[in-house]
Amino acid sequence: MRSNRVYHLLATVPVLISASVAAGGKQGSSQVTFTAVSAGLYHTCGVTATGATYCWGLNGFGQLGDGTETNRSQPVLVVGDVKFVAVSAGDAHTCGITAVGAAYCWGRNVFGQLGDGSTTNRSSPVPVKGGLRFAAVSAGMVYTCGVTAGGAAYCWGDNTWGQLGDGTRTRRSKPVPVANGLNFTALSASGGFVLVDFHAHTCGVTDGGTAYCWGGNSSGQLGDGTKSNRSTPVPVVGSLSFAAISAGPKHTCGISAAGAAYCWGGNDEGEVGDGTTTDRSSPVPVAGDVSFVGISAGFFHACGVTAGGEAHCWGNNDYGQFGDGDTTSRSTRVLVAGDAGFTVVSAGSTHTCGITATGVAYCWGGNNEGQLGDGTTTRRLTPARVVQ
Repeated sequence: MRSNRVYHLLATVPVLISASVAAGGKQGSSQVTFTAVSAGLYHTCGVTATGATYCWGLNGFGQLGDGTETNRSQPVLVVGDVKFVAVSAGDAHTCGITAVGAAYCWGRNVFGQLGDGSTTNRSSPVPVKGGLRFAAVSAGMVYTCGVTAGGAAYCWGDNTWGQLGDGTRTRRSKPVPVANGLNFTALSASGGFVLVDFHAHTCGVTDGGTAYCWGGNSSGQLGDGTKSNRSTPVPVVGSLSFAAISAGPKHTCGISAAGAAYCWGGNDEGEVGDGTTTDRSSPVPVAGDVSFVGISAGFFHACGVTAGGEAHCWGNNDYGQFGDGDTTSRSTRVLVAGDAGFTVVSAGSTHTCGITATGVAYCWGGNNEGQLGDGTTTRRLTPARVVQ
């Protein structure tokens, strides 16, 4: 497996987190509990129960939304009066939705990924054009996708690999509908590095449990049994029924309603979790008799959480993103250290985060830009709490 990987720029992965006290950090004046949060490559954002939004980490394009381009190793408020119920941190941009489904984005916008009809970077939230009402948004590698309450899917931003799903490879600075008129209950835009040869892709699950993917397919990440790119949705092969799906840069993972975990696509680091480093162009079960209630595909690793609160990770571990106390990579799952009892875990680029049943959040792994939110830039090999 690879080691000493150089990470250039630009990723996305969702993550749930809460702000409190970090190991090695200092006591904050109060604890902030987030109801929703998401981590990108080098920044993280979260929403409180009152709709206040905080971000921390890298801020070179204004992706923290605080009106500056200053990096932060602790949470700072996103400016403006908009209250969000969910956020998604992408490569170097962030998007959120309000209680009535209005979408806003901020940060890098050279590919139109903010959806405001321009290619101008924004350091504070701007509304997505079109007046659509979204149930969820997913910020990916220089593009964004969303699904409405009625299940209609829209995407905008870069479209080099057909990841917008509109049948073209034309870049869009405003939302366009995904082709084929499918109704989705969940949608995941892949992360990646703009400066590395990752072929962005998108996956979704219909209300019947069928998984569809589209976009780049260089490693079989679409799961259709081929390595051919697709600019419109194609079904993932097999008779599996999925409850959730998560797209990484070159691999995808999903779980069934019964909690069985499957992954497919690039597997150089063992991120498919089947005990090999062989790419898979169709779903294979994650090794081990474990039932998951949630799963998240990171950059070169993946993590899942069980109903009993155990967190498991597999794939690349160069930065300690497994949270098991070392930096040894694995092609089969390992337990995250400690007994925190997680309800959700989310795999980022070089880090992972989780939230407990009591709303306490922990992060571990790489922290070069303060993306763990613990007030430092120190790597953590086991879960550490976030400072507020």
